[in-house]
Amino acid sequence: MPIAATARLTLNALTLDDAGFILRLLNDPDWLAFIGDKAVRTPDDARHYLRAGPLAMYAQHGHGLYRVSRAGTGGAPDETVGLCGLVRRDGLPDADLGFAFLPEGRGRGYALEAAQAVLAHGFNDLGLPRILAITLPHNLRSCHLLERLGMTVRGSVRVPADGPDKLLYGLDNPRA
Repeated sequence: MPIAATARLTLNALTLDDAGFILRLLNDPDWLAFIGDKAVRTPDDARHYLRAGPLAMYAQHGHGLYRVSRAGTGGAPDETVGLCGLVRRDGLPDADLGFAFLPEGRGRGYALEAAQAVLAHGFNDLGLPRILAITLPHNLRSCHLLERLGMTVRGSVRVPADGPDKLLYGLDNPRA
């Protein structure tokens, strides 16, 4: 059962079967430039990343990053196009909206659609009081997306502590 669904997309929990997708995404030039090198080079590395990251986060917090898939057409299977979800990070007091898409999933509105679904899930289903997001100041596409979602800059933060300064965005639960 999907975590969330939109007119074009489904968001599901990741599994170890997603190792090939994770390997490809984490070595995409945009991931490396804007998120960082996670040293995932093999399918085994990808499975370790899944176990230590998203799967552990589901177990500990009940949410994490989700696989974003576009519905197949004409009998074709669904196509995984990216990740979007809520991450708990050391140094941040609230859940962080995270997203990344493969090249074929960019420029089609999928990130906005998936992020809107994740925000609704976080506020309505999980009852979160606030959702944050972080991005490098020069990642203009992410900044623009966060602003379209209604998020506002709340300052800057270093997450991880030894990393570069990032813009900190936030959005309070409108139902709170």
